[in-house]
Amino acid sequence: MSGVWVFKNGVVRLVENPSSGENSSTGLRRKVLLHTPSNEIITSYGSLERKLGRLGWERYYEDAELLQFHKRSSLDLISLPKDFSRFKSMHMYDIVVKNRDSFKVIDM
Repeated sequence: MSGVWVFKNGVVRLVENPSSGENSSTGLRRKVLLHTPSNEIITSYGSLERKLGRLGWERYYEDAELLQFHKRSSLDLISLPKDFSRFKSMHMYDIVVKNRDSFKVIDM
């Protein structure tokens, strides 16, 4: 079983798909990646790739299953799933840690 355990009105229950419309009724919020200089929410890999490119990140084509970026000036590597719908908060926080002044994760 996967999902999120929610406690509401003295009852605990498992919400199996927390990304569905049920979020608003349970108080769960969806995380999004915010590009702070432009105040733009990242909604696609195209947008993310443009922002990362301006920060010196280059596309890395080593693994066909992943979308990867690296910086020549460091050993850092950002690895993301090919499908943007599988882009989760753990990927967002990885980007934030490696670009502290340009991105942050917020609740939507």
